Amino acid sequence: MNFQSKLPDVGTTIFTVMSQLAVDHNAINLGQGFPDFNPDEALLDLVTLAMKEGHNQYPPMAGILALREAISSKVENLYGRRYDAATEITVTSGASEALMASILAFVHQGDEVVIIEPFYDLYIPAIQLAGGRPIIVPMLPPTKQTPQYQVDWQEVRKAITPKTRMLILNFPHNPTGINLKTEDLDALESIVNETGILLLSDEVYEHIVFDGQIHQSLSRREALANNAIVISSFGKTYNATGWKIGYCCAPKWMSSEIRKVHQFMVFTVTSPMQVALAHYMQDPEPYLNLSAFYQQKRDRLFEGLASTRFSPVKSEGTFFLLADYSAISDMPEAEFAKWMTTTHGVGLIPVSAFYRQPTAVESNHRLARFCFAKRDSTLDAAIEKLSRV
Repeated sequence: MNFQSKLPDVGTTIFTVMSQLAVDHNAINLGQGFPDFNPDEALLDLVTLAMKEGHNQYPPMAGILALREAISSKVENLYGRRYDAATEITVTSGASEALMASILAFVHQGDEVVIIEPFYDLYIPAIQLAGGRPIIVPMLPPTKQTPQYQVDWQEVRKAITPKTRMLILNFPHNPTGINLKTEDLDALESIVNETGILLLSDEVYEHIVFDGQIHQSLSRREALANNAIVISSFGKTYNATGWKIGYCCAPKWMSSEIRKVHQFMVFTVTSPMQVALAHYMQDPEPYLNLSAFYQQKRDRLFEGLASTRFSPVKSEGTFFLLADYSAISDMPEAEFAKWMTTTHGVGLIPVSAFYRQPTAVESNHRLARFCFAKRDSTLDAAIEKLSRV
């Protein structure tokens, strides 16, 4: 049989490789982005209760109404936009499914989709499966004068052509940890007004922002929200990444198209978790306090790294921070991350893994990504090992 892969360039992801390497060498895994602690016991008890009360069969395709109503209230309270729970909110099998369903719903054969680099690894394969063509716009990399990555919105605007269907955004940004500011929303609003482009906004770290900043959701601006699919994740918000439950908010006509794909990808999402989340969301404190919870961990890792030969960059959001290793090695990032895991017992992720050409010189800035969604004892043990590098 003459078989041709739809994704010929896709192999085992660097995240899987590095996590397995950490297991093989008994290393502390600060690479892959998941907590090493449990969700709130109260939430776990609500899941058990939901199961015992009989919520074990198919829920509605778009998600149970009580959960969609809770999402609608949260978004309105935080960002000022009211999404209709019946027609504009869809509960998905993680943010990954929300992204995939959205891209498959709107990207046609030959369409262009603009992506800002570095980027999460799901975006390009999803675009390719839809028959689209990714157009990459690199961020401005860090310098000594400007230690954070920056988006060049003029370059983003230049990349948009009559063939462009969608612009994908991800803020707070994985892996760089930068947040959108008011002026960024202004630039995006100008782009939308000029082009009418659709926006796919991956906002899974919306509740993890630091130093008194607020999350600049696209839901805050009517001109943006009218053209946007806004995606979030219960896994990130409630420390339950393995539950794979997310959601997307979008205008009715867009949600209708997303649901057409969603119903044939997974049909619906696990019942007892939805029931439990609907009850748990009645108390806003867990997500309102999440930034403070993670800022303590960010500061703990940042200060620990600052006492080593690494030069950490203070993350503005997400549960990741970057650190420059120029004082330690001139190895390419992937090689350095593997060396750190096998020789020094701490697993990291190379930032170059978030570039389309990870081995290219312009993709390697001697930066590694550290995950601080870990117990304090885990962070302290990692810092001790890193201090000996």
